[in-house]
Amino acid sequence: MWMSNNAFIYNRIEICALTPESRVSSSMLLVHMFYCARRRISFKPEKLTLVASPLLWYCNCHTGRDVLRLDEKEEAAENQVNKGLKKERFPCQPILDHFDQQYGQELGDLWTSTRSTLLNPHSWQYGVMLNRFTVATDIIQILQSKGFSRFLPPTDVSTLLCDAHSLVSKSKYQAANKVVLSPHCISKYLLGDFHPQTLSTSHAFSQDQKSNTLLSMPHPSLQCYIHPYPMRFPSQAHRPGQLKQYYLLNAASLLPVLALQVRDGEKVLDLCSAPGGKALAIMQCAMPALLCCNEPDPHRQEWLAKTLESFLPHSLNTRVIVSAQDGRCFGMSEAAKYDKVLVDAPCSNDRSWLHSGSSQKGAHRLKERVRLPVLQAQLLRSALSAVRPGGVVVYSTCTLSSSENYAVVETVLNDFPEAEPDDLWEEIAIPLSKYFAFSPAHPGHGQASHRPSLQSRNRTVSSYSHRLGILVVPQPGKTWGPMFLSRIRRR
Repeated sequence: MWMSNNAFIYNRIEICALTPESRVSSSMLLVHMFYCARRRISFKPEKLTLVASPLLWYCNCHTGRDVLRLDEKEEAAENQVNKGLKKERFPCQPILDHFDQQYGQELGDLWTSTRSTLLNPHSWQYGVMLNRFTVATDIIQILQSKGFSRFLPPTDVSTLLCDAHSLVSKSKYQAANKVVLSPHCISKYLLGDFHPQTLSTSHAFSQDQKSNTLLSMPHPSLQCYIHPYPMRFPSQAHRPGQLKQYYLLNAASLLPVLALQVRDGEKVLDLCSAPGGKALAIMQCAMPALLCCNEPDPHRQEWLAKTLESFLPHSLNTRVIVSAQDGRCFGMSEAAKYDKVLVDAPCSNDRSWLHSGSSQKGAHRLKERVRLPVLQAQLLRSALSAVRPGGVVVYSTCTLSSSENYAVVETVLNDFPEAEPDDLWEEIAIPLSKYFAFSPAHPGHGQASHRPSLQSRNRTVSSYSHRLGILVVPQPGKTWGPMFLSRIRRR
């Protein structure tokens, strides 16, 4: 295992007899041998094992890599997971103080539990949205074996959400569709050790496949898997020419896409598209004739393009385009062109802002926050101009702030007498209240009509109809959100 003292002295004598030029290279070689020997001596015995766990072999058997390198990868993955767990995120005090004052008033008693959830990132849940343009059977098996379940039954999403009883009648889907990997594949694996990008990427659709192949696929159905506990699935690396099998996201961000109810052959505008998660969700729900992903910021547009490249085949390039227009002016340049428009507006993202870091940065963001409703209203007006008569606009944010949510919608509706808000309470909030916590309407907003709750068993479900929008609030066990969404129909 290591070099003896005599061998070291013997090698040193031999080097002294060499020419000066050879002596330098030989000395370097000897030093390298010495430190390699020291490193081997310092190794812990368990790191010298030549036996790989069954899952490591299952994930890498087609690569031809040696087992020792697999153990090194296992150690690196474990260290990365531990590093992430040890890293604490502390709240920004000016932001927290502002939230306590504002949300304490707007949410009432609900703010206490929401506050504790937002302040504990280790409790946050994560969703895994599958990419229908790849074959992901193995990913589904692994997700199910780890306790993930599909939160929407395998049916047409719009049909499901239009019938509040449809979800209840199929609530046993997850139990009936349980499939697990064979024991030798899952006996020892940890989530942090798994590298999904090594599985089935060869099954991804070729980038050169024609659009008619995509159109012959089964009717699209959005597939997202969630876990009841804060377990995060590992991400997949970007590889040019290969499609990723899944996208990690906050499952509440799918609700605006579901509310949009995109149909095959429609023209759709994603007005504030970066980083691209909602655009990908739209393509999982339907095959639009055109999806325009608009993003004026060059850096975010690059991020958007990379996301689309990672998930959509090249054969969709004529259907999915990227635009760089100012969203506030989009409605004037392309008036009444689109059937559906999504406005996922820039907002004061409560999750990230609460962990802004320095107090100075937090104070600066609070100043910016005052100006956001004006920008959001301009974007919503532009979207209503871009949609055709009879079409719909969905406005969404990832903040709890009433001034950026209900107030923006109410202000814009006053300027558009031909626009009318839809009631999303029975369509979305009731069917999905098993997974998401919805807030009662903020006093003074969203209470155009009063109606008894159809699900009095769930205390987090509002007893009022939300004509201006619905709000998902993070709660213990249901940590999704914040997410506000409103659907407006242009007459």
